[in-house]
Amino acid sequence: MHLVPTQEDVIALLRETGALRQGHFRYPTGLHSDQYLQIPLAMRYYQHQKTLSVGLSRLVRANPEIRAIIPELSIVCPATGGLPIAYTLCEALQAHQVYWAERYGDDEPLRFRQFLEVAPGEKVLMVDDILRSGTRLTELRQLLESNGAEVVGLAVLVYQPTPQTKDLSSLPFYYLAKVEGACFTEEKECTLCQQGVPIEEVWA
Repeated sequence: MHLVPTQEDVIALLRETGALRQGHFRYPTGLHSDQYLQIPLAMRYYQHQKTLSVGLSRLVRANPEIRAIIPELSIVCPATGGLPIAYTLCEALQAHQVYWAERYGDDEPLRFRQFLEVAPGEKVLMVDDILRSGTRLTELRQLLESNGAEVVGLAVLVYQPTPQTKDLSSLPFYYLAKVEGACFTEEKECTLCQQGVPIEEVWA
């Protein structure tokens, strides 16, 4: 495998571990898709975790501006689900620290843990396993910037755009693979439903 795994390498790894499956899936947001993608199924294997995180770190390091600030760089994810890639990416980069935001209720905004203070001017790389809708990452960016941090980029293992994906193009954006499939925001528009393909619910 290459130092930076190719799109084909990553897709093969995801399929091999069951992290990427074909079928008819309904996500908790109501989105219908012909693909199931859950990165933790691949990240449970140490060698795969290392391959993916080191590959992503090499993409990030290729940016000279980010490379110059790595000793002071914070790696921040929008929820605990992003921690495996956040920690392994931090290790591969030898960055400064990792922390994350949490939501303490369905109607509550993202916030950081008590006594965790963002330093004014702190350089932050936002990280997650998947960029799908981008809703939490957009909220995380707003939270970081409102606390005085400077978001210098966004890195994810897999980019899986949907019709609902937020525009984060103003940030340097790094990913190992782009996975595109059929996505339907309304059940009545879903061709899989129209064909009578059985639905599998994706757990939150």
